[in-house]
Amino acid sequence: MPEGPELHLASCYINTVCAGLIFSGKVEKSEVSKNPEVLFESDAYVISATSRGKEIKLTLTPLKEEKNTLPGRGRDREELSQNGLQQPMDLVFRFGMSGSFKFTSAAELPKHAHLRFYTKESPHRALCFVDCRRFGRWEVHGTWQPDRGPCVMLEYEKFRENVLRNLSDKAFNKPICEALLNQKFFNGIGNYLRAEILYRLKIPPFENARTVLEALQHRKQQSPDLTLSKKVKLKQENPDLLELCHAVPMEVIHMGGMGYGPEHSDDAAAFEEWLQCYCVPGMRSLRDGNGRTIWFQVTKPVPKRSSKGSSSQEKVAKRSGRKKGKELIQGAENAKAHEARKPNTRSRRKASASQASPTNKAPAADRKRQASARRSTGAVTAAPRSRRVKAE
Repeated sequence: MPEGPELHLASCYINTVCAGLIFSGKVEKSEVSKNPEVLFESDAYVISATSRGKEIKLTLTPLKEEKNTLPGRGRDREELSQNGLQQPMDLVFRFGMSGSFKFTSAAELPKHAHLRFYTKESPHRALCFVDCRRFGRWEVHGTWQPDRGPCVMLEYEKFRENVLRNLSDKAFNKPICEALLNQKFFNGIGNYLRAEILYRLKIPPFENARTVLEALQHRKQQSPDLTLSKKVKLKQENPDLLELCHAVPMEVIHMGGMGYGPEHSDDAAAFEEWLQCYCVPGMRSLRDGNGRTIWFQVTKPVPKRSSKGSSSQEKVAKRSGRKKGKELIQGAENAKAHEARKPNTRSRRKASASQASPTNKAPAADRKRQASARRSTGAVTAAPRSRRVKAE
C-alpha cells in the first residue's frame, strides 16, 4: 500500500515530467471507475502537484482566458464557465492499495488508467492515474482532509507537537503498532514504516501507546554547553520514536525509485535491501486488532512448536489472544511431564496377576489333595492333646 514517501515521490515525479508541458482539452475518466467526473476543459493549462502525508493534490491552472470576459467583476463560477473561462481546479487523490501516476504516450495508455490528462503537443502524451484495484479515490475541488494530522515528513515540528499535546486521546489506549496507523496523528505512516520504526527501537508492537509516548515528555534535555554539531550527532545516534517517524520515511524518499525514478530494474531490489524487518526472513508476524499484519523481532526465547501448529496460529492470532499458542504448548508439555510422573497402575496389576497365576492355574485334583492333607495333619496333631487332657 502506498505510504507517505510514495505519495511525496509521486508529487515530485508529476512536477518533473509535467515541467514545461501544456495540457489541453477535457479530462477523461474511465467508464469503470466509480469516482466523480472531472468537469474541466481548457485550451491550455498546466499541472502541478503537492503532497501531505497520504494525500496528493493536483492543481490544474488555465494559461489564458477567453476574450470579453471580466473575471474581476464578481461573476460566479457558473457564469464564467458559460463564457468559456475555466477556473483553476484542485484534485485531491488518495491512493488506496495500488494507486500511482504514469506519464506515457496517448497511443499506449497503461491498463487501469482511470483518469487521463492529455498534452497539447502532437503526438499527444498523457498523465494517467493508474489503479488496478480501484480502491484509490479523487475529490474534485478537494482540500486536505481535516481529520488528518500534520505530515510526518514535511511538517515534523507540528506533527510532534500534535502527538504530545493529545496523549489523553483514546487513540493512545491502543497498542503502539495500531496507534501508528492513525492518520489523525501519524499522517503518512503505514504498515511497512511502522514495522521498521518499532524494530529499530526494539519496542514490542503491542506495548501500550500512551506508555511509550509519555516517556518522550520526560526525556533529558541536552546540555546547553554542547555545540550544535554535537547536539545533531546525539540526536542521530539516539533518536526517539517521533524522530524516527520523520527520519525513516525521509530515508525512503532520498533512496528514490519506488516506480517514480528512472526505469531501473534495481529499484525494487534497493528497497528490499533497505528493509530490516518488514517481510524479512526470520521475523515474526501477527495480526493486530484491526486485522493488519505487524512484523517484529522476537526478543525472548519462544518454546518450539510443530510447523503445522505454528504457521496456523501466527496467521490468525490477534492482539487479545497472542499468548494463547504459548499457553497451549506449555499445557501440553505439563501434561506430558505429569503423565511421566504418574505411577503405572496397569503394570502393577499385570505384575500381581502374574505372581498369583501359578496357584490359579493348578489343577483342581491337586488342590483337593492339598486341602485333605492339611485336614489330616490337623487331626493328627490334635489327638495327643485330647489324651493328655483325659489323663490329667
